[in-house]
Amino acid sequence: MSEHNYHDSMNIYNTLRLRKVLEELPPFCRDFFRGIEPTTSSLTRIAYAYDLRVFFEFLAAANPAFKNKESRDIKVDILDQIKAIDIEEYLDYLSYYKKGDLEYINQENGKKRKLISLRSFYNYYFKKEMIQTNPAALVNIPKLHSKEIVRLDVDEVARLLDQVESGEKMTKQQLKYHEKTKKRDLALITLLLGTGIRVSECVGLDLDDVDFHNDGIKIRRKGGYESIIYFGDEVREALESYLVERETVLPEAGSEEALFLSMQRKRISVKSVENLVKKYSSMVTSLKRITPHKLRSTYGTSLYRETGDIYLVADVLGHKDVNTTKKHYAAIEDSRRRSAAGKVKLREKADS
Repeated sequence: MSEHNYHDSMNIYNTLRLRKVLEELPPFCRDFFRGIEPTTSSLTRIAYAYDLRVFFEFLAAANPAFKNKESRDIKVDILDQIKAIDIEEYLDYLSYYKKGDLEYINQENGKKRKLISLRSFYNYYFKKEMIQTNPAALVNIPKLHSKEIVRLDVDEVARLLDQVESGEKMTKQQLKYHEKTKKRDLALITLLLGTGIRVSECVGLDLDDVDFHNDGIKIRRKGGYESIIYFGDEVREALESYLVERETVLPEAGSEEALFLSMQRKRISVKSVENLVKKYSSMVTSLKRITPHKLRSTYGTSLYRETGDIYLVADVLGHKDVNTTKKHYAAIEDSRRRSAAGKVKLREKADS
């Protein structure tokens, strides 16, 4: 049997997780997930499943219509007994709840996502005329308060890359591993900073996805489509240096084609990339919590400041809607607009 690529493997993994969660949900929920399969990613579907599991757990604990009912006995028409006020109570419940020994807290973003999941769920059955009401559509989506985008300044980017190269502020234990990973880490972080790709796109790269003739990489975007992203000289140099070392490593079975390998000679994971970015960035700034996504924001900011082309930034970052990009970089746009003040002279002042 042929080996699956990273993206296919993740889809299989998410599909198996979804099947496991579906065992805990009412049987009619399977219709919903089959219905949305053509228009959603496997990651979206498993996220919806987790959200719906929380919703039904809440109903079982708080709603009389669901008391003492086994999940397998719940029919779709019971959704008509849920009112908008029940869903508002659910959103309030999400602020803080416990499950076993674990505590869960949802801020605005978490509540918004779970309400969107519920809206999609109700919309499906309402459009199929399997239920008569759609209370989720009557509940306002929580308002998100805008937050300043956390990004690295130009000098912080330089110090971050210097830190990856030198390991200057590391402990003796960290330095021991640093000697084995610094070329990989430098190539990986330089690639993130120099292209703005997502961490999932980065870990999914194979050796054949790098083209030094055209200085580009082939990535799989959210939604499954492929895209070519081009890189500059600094990314090229870091990748070439790492690949010389990569050729000497014998990967574990299933990871032969992976561009970036872990210390265990397997394809590096998203979590490992998050940890190494956190490790290096904490040595550069203690005030900013830097993640791979913040490196993506850093790239987007730099590209917009250099080009002033919001449509180019949206295209390179893989935003389907340019309004998403505008929202993220509104502060920069405002400063650019302010800089226009006074540039155009209406009348020349007469010499006194």
